[in-house]
Formats: sequence, C-alpha cells, structure tokens
Amino acid sequence: MKQIIYKNTAISFSDIGTGTAVVLLHGFLENKTMWKDLTPILSKKNRVITIDLLGHGQSDCLGYVHSMEDNAEIVKAVLSHLRIRKAAFVGHSMGGYVALAFAELFPHFLKGVVLINSTAKEDSNERKINRERAVKVVKQNYINFIRMSISNLFSANNRERLDKEIENVKLEALKTPLQGIVASLEGMKIRKDRQFILKEALFPIILILGKKDEVLLYNDNKSQIENTNTELITFPDGHMSHIENKEDLEKVIISFLKKIK
Repeated sequence: MKQIIYKNTAISFSDIGTGTAVVLLHGFLENKTMWKDLTPILSKKNRVITIDLLGHGQSDCLGYVHSMEDNAEIVKAVLSHLRIRKAAFVGHSMGGYVALAFAELFPHFLKGVVLINSTAKEDSNERKINRERAVKVVKQNYINFIRMSISNLFSANNRERLDKEIENVKLEALKTPLQGIVASLEGMKIRKDRQFILKEALFPIILILGKKDEVLLYNDNKSQIENTNTELITFPDGHMSHIENKEDLEKVIISFLKKIK
C-alpha cells in the first residue's frame, strides 16, 4: 500500500498493473480491501488504483464533515501524484457519490463511470433525518450500529448463504473510526443532487441497481436515468452486488472497460 499526504492528512491507496487507469472507490464503512478479488482480474489489462476515502481504511480523517467534494479532491490528489490524466471510475454506494462529485469538479479526467448500488439523487428529507439518527446511534453503541448496518445491506435471502462474507464485511467495517463514520454520514447528508451529470456527461455511464436493495430502493432510483444515455443494469439481489452478484458484476465492468479503451 502507498500513501500521500493531503492537507496534513495521510491518504492510503494501491496502484497495480498497466493500461487504462481504473479508479475503484469503496462505499460507506468499507475500504479498499473490498476490491481484493476484482483488482487482480482487472489489473491483467488495466492500471488499477484503489483509494481509502477519508476516515476509512488507512486514510486519516480530514475534519468533522467529509463532503463528497472533499473526497473527490483527495482522489484528484492521488491521480496527480501518479501523473494519471484520465481514468475510468467504478464507485460502490458512497464511492459512486464521490465519483459524481469528481465528475462535476474534473469532468475532463473521466473516461467513463460505473455506479454500483449508488444514485445521483440527493438525500430526501426522510433520509437526512435517518442520517441524523444514525449519528446519534453510532455515538451511543458503535459495535451494534455497524453490525445492524452491514446485515441490512444484503438481501434477506442471502444473509444465511453469505454468512462468512457478511462477517468479513463487519470486521472490516469495525476498523472504521467513529470520527470517520460520523464525518461521512454528515457529508452524505449534505451532498448535492447530481442527476444533471447523467444527462450531460460526455462519457459513458452505467448504473447498477439491486432489485432487493433495502438501502437504495430500486423503483425510486431507476427513474433517474429517464431521458439520459445512462445504461441501467439490474441485479436480482441487495446493496452488495460485488458480493451477492460477484461474477456478473465482474463481467459488466470488464465489458465496460473494453468499450472505452
């Protein structure tokens, strides 16, 4: 693992392979290890960069609120350090929010974007209230908050089948410091609506949604691609497509990268 210092904050990343640059951005309570199975596959023909977002994995906290723009800036800092001028982005959940913030700030750096179980919509009022509740809950009982949060990411029919995988996700999530969790919840709560990017982008975008996703409801989020060139791919399970629909997701990403080279 490698590291840069951005605004006196350590940012951890990995860089492997050669070819088209592909930036993999993890979600909330995750870190770059979530890509451990995908990275060796993609790096056979691509240069794969994974980054720990602020307050996650081995990256430090920058403040008490980590906005999606803050995260986009650290991604840009890593790419500048690596002298990468253009890349494809793959973002899971919060990583998708960061990819869209990056697309607004630095549109000419993007070759294409794959949004996995993510959305260009801002938080609804109800969801903002739920974020505020989550901040209170995690401060009161950190371990219970993480265990409950992770279980709900998987569709009900997969919770027993993927018991070992779910436990591993929980163990990684427990490495996320309290400040990192709270700062990310606050950052996601205030993020902008970026549906205009789906309409105006000059690069290809794929949106992957899970039919049984209990975090980002399928029908609520399917509507955002109407009258856009964004391609919708539907998987039958929950919020964790990289685990629940692993092989199918790999095929989608590999096919996408071949098209944009």
